[in-house]
Amino acid sequence: MSTFTTLGALVGLAIAIVLIIKKVHPAYSLILGALIGGIIGGGGLVTTVNTMVTGAQSMMSSVLRILTSGILAGMLIKTGSAEKIADVIVQKLGQKRAIAAIAIATMIICAVGVFVDISVITVAPIALAIGKKAGFNKPSILLAMIGGGKAGNIISPNPNTIAASEAFGVDLTSLMIKNVIPALFALVVTIILATLLSKKTNKSMISEADLDKRDTSNLPSFLAAILGPVVVVILLALRPIAGISVDPLIALPVGGLVCAIVTGNAKNVISFSEFGLSKVVGVSILLIGTGTLAGIIKASALQYDVVNLLELANMPAFVLAPLSGILMAGATASTTAGATVASQTFSGVLLGQGVSALAAAAMIHAGATVIDSLPHGSFFHATGGSVNMSFKERLGLIPYEACVGLTSTICAVIIYLL
Repeated sequence: MSTFTTLGALVGLAIAIVLIIKKVHPAYSLILGALIGGIIGGGGLVTTVNTMVTGAQSMMSSVLRILTSGILAGMLIKTGSAEKIADVIVQKLGQKRAIAAIAIATMIICAVGVFVDISVITVAPIALAIGKKAGFNKPSILLAMIGGGKAGNIISPNPNTIAASEAFGVDLTSLMIKNVIPALFALVVTIILATLLSKKTNKSMISEADLDKRDTSNLPSFLAAILGPVVVVILLALRPIAGISVDPLIALPVGGLVCAIVTGNAKNVISFSEFGLSKVVGVSILLIGTGTLAGIIKASALQYDVVNLLELANMPAFVLAPLSGILMAGATASTTAGATVASQTFSGVLLGQGVSALAAAAMIHAGATVIDSLPHGSFFHATGGSVNMSFKERLGLIPYEACVGLTSTICAVIIYLL
């Protein structure tokens, strides 16, 4: 029997969305939405608070792994490794393949453990410089970075992947591998759409004022830059290959330490780790707030009512996976929050309906990249600011981004059906 009504869960979610749009901190928005939704849903104050605490507690293993992932992210960014990887990829593919180079570079930076918004910001100076030489406009350059980032995000050890794997109890490496094909299709669609967009002459062009005069003389060698991420990949791959389980809590920091040592920054490990921590604290707090609302929704009748609606519409139960990822990410304007709420809420129902844990997690995760960049989230503004783009023009990219996310989602569904 459900503790809370469907109406309460929906009201709580609606209140959280409104507060986020009103620029209230997302964590507080989610907590307040959970509290009000629980009370309206008939749980009473004590039961509501206890359920919120339980929901937040369920996030702790994910939060711990995300906090330690900050070591890798900090090392990749502060040592210049992320920038070096992007720089080499762009140079090797050349100006003629600039769009593809920018998309691939952002995909790889995100896939090795840098958050998608930071990946875009990291690649942006390089992308703008080559984009100006090639005569591309800002929207095409930004779409290449965002699409590449979305592709990399569903195969990365990033917070959204960790949260989805934790909720379904599946191996992180297996979930990353599961979405490789959807990620590649998303990359191809990104390159096609960005290339088409680059031919539109009515879009804003890149000016000298947009360029950041970078000093690349102190960047590490490509081998040193890539070694840390390679170590992470090897450690995480030991489980499916050799049956040796190395938890991301260990693998990600070890990769970060290797990165610091091989780039000659061993003495800066503490300061770089603190920088990395500053980049993951926000998403960790967001996950705690997300857990409170997820706890209320999970304890409500919403999940069962949604399944009943799908049955009335003669739709199979697995549709709930991508659909919940899409809607929850759109509601919170966050891949991480969307994937977390959807996974925490509907994992039990999906597994009960016979959908495999790995496939369900993959479909939710891919779905969370469709409309996660709406204006009430920080990603929209951070990425637009990285190329000095106006609000109106940044808004015009959302349909293109949705096509990229929808591509990976459809591929994830097809793979499940096969």
